[in-house]
Amino acid sequence: MRSRLATRSARLVLAAAVVTALAATTACGPEDPSETGAAAPSTSTSSSASASAEGTESGDNGGSEAGKGGTEAPTGDKSGYGQSCGTNDLDFTVTWEAQPISHYLVTAKAKSGITCYLDVNTPSVSFGSAADGVASPVGQGGEDPIKLSGSSVAYAGIDAKTTEGEGGKQFEHVIIATSEDDPNPAEVELPDAPTVDKPIVTNWSTKRDEVIPRIV
Repeated sequence: MRSRLATRSARLVLAAAVVTALAATTACGPEDPSETGAAAPSTSTSSSASASAEGTESGDNGGSEAGKGGTEAPTGDKSGYGQSCGTNDLDFTVTWEAQPISHYLVTAKAKSGITCYLDVNTPSVSFGSAADGVASPVGQGGEDPIKLSGSSVAYAGIDAKTTEGEGGKQFEHVIIATSEDDPNPAEVELPDAPTVDKPIVTNWSTKRDEVIPRIV
C-alpha cells in the first residue's frame, strides 16, 4: 500500500515539474512586437520610404512649377508693343510720285540693329519753323502700331500745296518727326524745291496706295 502511494506521489511531482517547465517556456517565448520594439526598424524603413516618396513628388511638382515660371515672357511697359520708334531710330527718304496724283512719298525704315514700333499713327511734318508750314493730318492710311525692323518700311504721303494760285513759299527740306514732342526731328532733303501752302500729310501705312493724300 505504501509503495503505491509513493509511486503516485512521484507521478504527481513529475507532472507538476512538466507543467512548471511548460509555463517557463511560454513565459520565455516571443513577446508582443509592440511592447519590445523589435519591429521598429521595419516601421522606420516604411516611414522613410513614404517620406522619400512624398519628398520626390513634392520636388517634382516644385520643379515643374519652377519650370513653368521660367518660361513666362516678361511683360513690357507698352502693352506688348515694345520700344516706340523715336525719330533718331529711323532713316527717312522722300521721293516725288506723279501717279495717281502728284505727291511726296515718305519712306521710314529702322536703322540697323533697331526694332521698334510706330505707336503714333500720324507723323509730324512741317516745312520750316512757322506755323503755316505745319502739315495738317488727313487721316488716310492708318495701321497702329507698325513694327519696323530689318527691311520692313512704313509710308506716309505729303501734299505740299493744296491751294490754287501762286501763293506759298518754296522749301528744299521737310522736317519729319515720329511725334510732335520728339526732341530730335529729322530734316530731310526734298527731290526738288516745291511751293508750300497749306500742306497735308497722311497716316503711316505699310501700303503705298493707302497714303495718297487727298482732302476729303
